[in-house]
Amino acid sequence: MEITATSLLDLLAPHVPEDAKEREDLERMRHFAQALAQPFSRAQLEAHFTGSAVVVDPSGTRIVLLHHRKLLRWLQPGGHADVTDAGSMAATALREAREETGCRVSLHPTAPQPLDVDIHTIPARRDEPEHHHLDVRFLVVAENPEALVHDPAESFGAQWLTWDEALTRADEAPLRRMLEKARRHVAPSR
Repeated sequence: MEITATSLLDLLAPHVPEDAKEREDLERMRHFAQALAQPFSRAQLEAHFTGSAVVVDPSGTRIVLLHHRKLLRWLQPGGHADVTDAGSMAATALREAREETGCRVSLHPTAPQPLDVDIHTIPARRDEPEHHHLDVRFLVVAENPEALVHDPAESFGAQWLTWDEALTRADEAPLRRMLEKARRHVAPSR
């Protein structure tokens, strides 16, 4: 997968952070985009770029959260880049959303791309050291929400939730920030 620092920097350039944490994370991501030899490779021990998706139903009234198997938290679908993504963070987010929900998904037509950025620490496990996910997040729409399933290897379950239910399960500020941004884009009158 041939990714240049320029393509990642171009993606991140127009992003407007919403708070101090996101502003700091965006600056660190710009640094990593230039510093990492292989920005999407899990072989980069300190950090690598990942993609995730806030998946909403066509009405914009419900959102999918997954009960993540390894992290034991309710999170949005997302994960590591794949060669088939051809270096596109949006393609990574869409593929992960399809794989983890079973739904056909497409990028939200009016949301900024990316919607949100976040750097979070992944704890050490027996097969990999602690490292950082440089997560680029997109707002996507499930075209067939009734098809929702989950991959037991990835999560304990997937659920359609109202915005308030999802925010109640969001256990950290960056997740709540991302959900609030998404809600504003699908329900701007709120």
